[in-house]
Order: sequence, then C-alpha cells, then structure tokens
Amino acid sequence: MHAQRVRALLMGGQACVFYGAAEFSRDTDFVILADAANFARLRKALADLLAEPIAVPPFESKYLRRGHALHFRCRHPEAMLMRVDVMSKMRGVEPFARLWKRRTTLQIPGGEKCDLLSLPDLVQAKKTQRDKDWPMIRRLVEAHYFENQSQPTPGEIRFWFQELRTPELLVELARRHPSVCGRLTRQRHLLVDAQTGKLDDLQQAMLAEEAAERQRDKEYWLPLRQELEKLRHAK
Repeated sequence: MHAQRVRALLMGGQACVFYGAAEFSRDTDFVILADAANFARLRKALADLLAEPIAVPPFESKYLRRGHALHFRCRHPEAMLMRVDVMSKMRGVEPFARLWKRRTTLQIPGGEKCDLLSLPDLVQAKKTQRDKDWPMIRRLVEAHYFENQSQPTPGEIRFWFQELRTPELLVELARRHPSVCGRLTRQRHLLVDAQTGKLDDLQQAMLAEEAAERQRDKEYWLPLRQELEKLRHAK
C-alpha cells in the first residue's frame, strides 16, 4: 500500500492490536479513499500482492462508494493466502477525508510507517451487529482509559463518557468529572445512571444501547445484502 501510495487506513483486528486490545485476525482490513486515482493505485498494490477477488461484489469502485466491502486473497510468496478486505464507506463513520486527517501514524519494526483509523473512529466502525465486536469495543476503550487516566485531556474525558462500556469505570469517571458528565447526559442518557452509581441500571442501559446499535446496523446492511444476493445469483 505504501509503495503504491494508496490512501488507506488500517482498521479491524490488526488495528485493535496496535491500540492494546489483542485479537487474532485472519485478514487485513483497510478503509480507503474511493476516488479514481486512488482506486487505480489500489489496483497496482493488489497486483503487486498477486491478490485475487474471492467473493462478490466485483472489483469496481462503485460498490465501495455504496458501502460494500471488496475481498481478496494474496498469492505473493511473502503474503501467501493473506486475506485483504477493503471498504470506503461505513455506517456512522465520517467520510474518508476526515478519517485521514484524524489518523494515527505508527512506526513498526523495520522502519515502515503504518496509518490507522483513530481510536474513536475505530470504535465507531466496530458498532456492528456482530457479537465479537462489542467485547472488543469495551477492551479498546478500557485500554485507552487505563493508559491515560492519570493526566487526561478534555477530549479523552469526553471520549470515555461517550464510549466506555464498563459500568464501574463509567461510575468512577462520573465521580471524578461530574460537570462534564452532566453536560453530556443529553448525548448519552445512560450517564444519568452513572451519576447515581446504579450499576445494575447502568448495565441494563448499556445492553439496550448495544441492541439499538445492532438493529440500526441490520437495517443499514439489509439493502446491501439484497444487492449481494443478486450479484451471487447472477455470477
């Protein structure tokens, strides 16, 4: 991706590892800019990897712009059988230009740089209907909280109030920053339960919040799944 100058951000399980929430990942997930020039660079990068499409939809940018993922299997000797999944549009996630501006850039062994979705954007991208994503969100935000709680920035405090999924930590945060908590209750109503310290009520409210997000994700994917089904039958 770097060699071909593809505007791409690592996401998914491998990005979670970088942020301290270990997950076994069988593939490499990217969100990319889906304009014509970047899509051409993506083609070159995948050609270098000897990557072949392995599922519908076809390798066309219009499917990325509609919200589909494109799936590939690499045949290059140094990436043999590695799966690469590429997306450009995700439910509830900002357009790529904003994701790129907020990206995290890390240097990995060997001196190579790696561009990732920012942690808040990764958390948002994980709010799906899949069972495995919700424990991962919890671990991601917990890891960030424990790493930065001693001297947090105002932005980090807001992020924790908006995304923590551990009742005990949310109650602790509300006690430490009551004024911020009060201002954010309209955005996340369950913070009222965090203020009162009612852990059982807070846990139930979090489950309801998760269920609502899962339902929204199902509704978002319904027409996309129907389109994929038509493509499979046509193929």
